[in-house]
Amino acid sequence: MKIAVQGEKGCFHEVAARHYFHNENIEILPCSSFDLTIGAVVNGLSDFAIMAIENARSGSILYNYTLIRESGMKIAGEIKLRIKQNLMALPGQKISDIKQIRSHPIALAQCMNFLNNYPEITLVESDDTAGSARIISENRLKKIATIASMNAAQIYGLEILAEGIETYKKNYTRFLVVGSEDKVNLTGNKASVCFATSHKPGSLAAVLVKLAEMNINLSKIQSVPRLNGDWEYMFYTDLELPGDIDVEKTRAVLEEITNNLEILGIYSKDDTLYES
Repeated sequence: MKIAVQGEKGCFHEVAARHYFHNENIEILPCSSFDLTIGAVVNGLSDFAIMAIENARSGSILYNYTLIRESGMKIAGEIKLRIKQNLMALPGQKISDIKQIRSHPIALAQCMNFLNNYPEITLVESDDTAGSARIISENRLKKIATIASMNAAQIYGLEILAEGIETYKKNYTRFLVVGSEDKVNLTGNKASVCFATSHKPGSLAAVLVKLAEMNINLSKIQSVPRLNGDWEYMFYTDLELPGDIDVEKTRAVLEEITNNLEILGIYSKDDTLYES
């Protein structure tokens, strides 16, 4: 089974994929962007894709909501991963030897309390955490470090100079597992739904009232611009369904009070918090 991920070998997306598919023999297909990641599924190059959708500190990745909806793919599941950031470099060096740290801008931002202790070190943004680890390893770059997963250090033979340097220890990222509808089992107690509402006072409130009346827990709501020039928004929601309410009943109710309703996925809620 092939799983497409954004990033190179050793990235956090790969760690999430291996946790989610721990009972499967999987092959990781690295992709340089989220567009290529979901495109790999659309074009049959991979069976599923793993895509980050939100971080506990930095919020939602709005672009990925639109990518999933426009691709026609469905959400098969979710996984929450604690993002543990580690400073690493070629073996035999100390932090005092490091002149530059290269990593993804989000990884750098998540570690600023630690990095502020070393103002003499230059911070350089890169496309990928694991990719930076690979470049340092392949080119034997001394005095240059990166921030990446423990898995990346093991793959590329780097030495951990400082472990767990993220500012917030409850630094979790939620990933979605995405696949074509014929490979996704659309059953479970959680549904991801998107819709638009009319430009009338109380339109969104009416939706929230209906969900409350059905005892459906709205665990997430996110507005994303429709980019049509009319200042309209799509609302992406995660609904936790009680045992006596199925998604078809929910769809029927929402269709009466929303526009462009679409079920992006039905899957099992996962409260497990995995370690990276």
